Amino acid sequence: MFAQLAPSPSPSPANLSHFVQGRSFRKCTYAVSASLPTANSSRPPPIQIVGGKDSNLDVTRKDDSSGFKLEANEDEIDWLNLESDIRLWTRALRPVQWYPGHIMKTEKELREQLKLMDVVIEVRDARIPLSTTHPKMDAWLGNRKRILVLNREDMISNDDRNDWARYFARQGIKVIFTNGKLGMGAMKLGRLAKSLAGDVNGKRREKGLLPRSVRAGIIGYPNVGKSSLINRLLKRKICAAAPRPGVTREMKWVKLGKDLDLLDSPGMLPMRIDDQAAAIKLAICDDIGEKAYDFTDVAGILVQMLARIPEVGAKALYNRYKIQLEGSCGKKFVKTLGLNLFGGDSHQAAFRILTDFRKGKFGYYSLERPPL
Repeated sequence: MFAQLAPSPSPSPANLSHFVQGRSFRKCTYAVSASLPTANSSRPPPIQIVGGKDSNLDVTRKDDSSGFKLEANEDEIDWLNLESDIRLWTRALRPVQWYPGHIMKTEKELREQLKLMDVVIEVRDARIPLSTTHPKMDAWLGNRKRILVLNREDMISNDDRNDWARYFARQGIKVIFTNGKLGMGAMKLGRLAKSLAGDVNGKRREKGLLPRSVRAGIIGYPNVGKSSLINRLLKRKICAAAPRPGVTREMKWVKLGKDLDLLDSPGMLPMRIDDQAAAIKLAICDDIGEKAYDFTDVAGILVQMLARIPEVGAKALYNRYKIQLEGSCGKKFVKTLGLNLFGGDSHQAAFRILTDFRKGKFGYYSLERPPL
């Protein structure tokens, strides 16, 4: 099912926003040319974000009247073709879909609660920032003040972190990187939430009303670390948190001191995930329920992705499992590992590979790059 594929054609300009750039596969020279629309492009409302630092990228952008041209050197990898191949690999698989009843119930409640919020904190997985934002997020929030958080910064490289910081900086945006487990970035997040909504009580005083606490809602996909961040902000465990999707099943308001109320909410997913390349990444990073996908299928695609990332490659897979990756077929690799270590149990082999990736046994890398 995961047989080696011929190089994929470049994506159309209409789809370029779903593709990524940045550091590229080493020992691969290529050039990509495409035209992008230069007028009538719509942008979401401005996002108020803080933190991050800049970096230098190897990709040179040349603007002209018709679009752009990317010139890559020998130290770069072709993320455009990798993303295109992931889409091809997923076509033959059972679609990854997960929409448990508690999400359907709380989505309506959350939209009502959003009307009461002074600021909204959107949390994404730093390994897959593009795949962990809800397609309706902008419509839900409108012009409401927002803070963007990329959690699990400890699970990506410094280069990845700098690439994403630079991407947001090019849009006049900076981002908070956090580590919910260790609490890094949590206090900065609390201070920013208070500062963004600081004018709330000023307006209330003008109307002759008494001051009240600032209301901040923390929203995002399942298992991106929302509850862990709240617990770090409060410096005690108030919200249930565990390293699996679906632990938080109802909304809960908690107080942070006298002047900030936080809303912890269940992870929100679209009823139907149309982008199956994104869905596969959710499964790889454990940001969607296990019942939504076949472990062997997902692990097979992960193997093929890791083989294409120069910092990992087929050599790292061999060093860990003592198995050669033949013909770039990830599913065959999973089956062979099952025969060698688990008595022919491919499910256990797939679980081992996915767990190894999630625990950083291959190193820590983002699986996406900033859009062009």
